[in-house]
Amino acid sequence: MPSPALTSEIKALLVSELNLSGRDPESIADDAPLFGEGGLGLDSLDALQIAMLVEERFGVRVPEGDEARPIFRSVSSLAEFVERSKSS
Repeated sequence: MPSPALTSEIKALLVSELNLSGRDPESIADDAPLFGEGGLGLDSLDALQIAMLVEERFGVRVPEGDEARPIFRSVSSLAEFVERSKSS
């Protein structure tokens, strides 16, 4: 389970960098889907932007293509990836 500080930081990054105006970072559920129905409704361009943000902010390399899909499932899965990558 990722640290609450990291998940909060990722939520704040998503809201500020993806122009999710009017969205409170704390209102985003850790396990809510980032893409598609019932989540933030992000698209493939947002995925590229998130990958660049994560690489720049946390210094980890995000894989491309199908390998990245599980990483971008939710804020929680993204935070877990960052923690795993930084510890290895």
